[in-house]
Amino acid sequence: MSSPFPALKLKSNARARVLSGHPWVFGNELEVPPPSERDGEVMECRDRKGRFLGVGIVNSRSQIVWRRLSREQVSLDAAYLRAALGAAVARRSAMGDMGRLVWSESDALPGVVADRFGDTIVLQLQTLAMDRRRTEIADLLVELTGVSEVVYRDDAPIRRLEGLDQLVGTRSGEDWAPRWAKIDGFEYWLDLLHGQKTGFYLDQCAQHVAVAKWAKGRRVLDAFCNQGPFALHAARAGATSVHGIDSAEDAIAQAQQNAKRNEVTASFQVANVFDFFAAQKERTWDLIVLDPPPFAKSKSALAGALRGYKEINLRAMQRLSPGGILATYTCSHHMQDAELRGVLAEAAADAKRTVHVLEHAHQPPDHPVLVTMPESEYLRGYLLRVE
Repeated sequence: MSSPFPALKLKSNARARVLSGHPWVFGNELEVPPPSERDGEVMECRDRKGRFLGVGIVNSRSQIVWRRLSREQVSLDAAYLRAALGAAVARRSAMGDMGRLVWSESDALPGVVADRFGDTIVLQLQTLAMDRRRTEIADLLVELTGVSEVVYRDDAPIRRLEGLDQLVGTRSGEDWAPRWAKIDGFEYWLDLLHGQKTGFYLDQCAQHVAVAKWAKGRRVLDAFCNQGPFALHAARAGATSVHGIDSAEDAIAQAQQNAKRNEVTASFQVANVFDFFAAQKERTWDLIVLDPPPFAKSKSALAGALRGYKEINLRAMQRLSPGGILATYTCSHHMQDAELRGVLAEAAADAKRTVHVLEHAHQPPDHPVLVTMPESEYLRGYLLRVE
């Protein structure tokens, strides 16, 4: 690969994480910013001694100005996209029935996220370079998987950081009508064009099953229930009662519809979870699920998020019967496991409860974690026994 532009070069005093294998370079780590005419294209990056660090996509408008594609000389052309997408799909095929087909940097496709729902793929493109290659990526995914449609869900706020507009639509240009889809033995009403994120939280499917193992004979509260998958699994597993709460009215309406469709008994309520616990001071449950949205959407918000996670876990521990189970999760990549453990320890101390770890939860293998990129790991959780 040849380029008329010189390679990007790290500052002599830069303590850039890319030197330790991280795939990102920030603008303040470079001697000279990338030329704007290369935005959306590829450039080499070298360290202060001129040693080759890889080839990556460039966007001078983003704080992350360079994202590595490869440690080898490659071009971001049809051959590269075919090879990278093919490898990503093949890895999932070897794992069995997995929903996520592509997970960004973990699959050498920075900014590309693709989830499969039956004969439809939901595609998110979050970097300028990949957005410019939208048609090629969608066409290749159809060719590699045999799906009949690709839904574009490019309405995430992160696109604004790349200077990209919001976009929702389909590869065919036709409408994608909401419909019932079977996921892990349950039917869910999916609206892939307008639902949250890619339409369903596939990353928690394994946890729905893991929590259900503890539900038989227990009174279950599913907090931040969204479409109700934890509640549905618990009800079918033999819980004596199941109640789900969420602040989103549309999510609760959908959860009620899902419960009816699957012929399971569960009640749902529109409520702020913090307020709900405050109003239920005398009520207890035998199993509580806490699966909140990310409280820390930026590193600067982490301190406040830690207080929020501690408070919600404290309230849940206070409302559990002796020997009750708490399934608690965080989906913020800014919150590391040590910080989550610290929050849970503080909550347990304040609640004056003895808390044992039963299981450690993690994102599934179709959302692979790069060991050199902490940001690729975002889902953590614990199943706890609260004495």
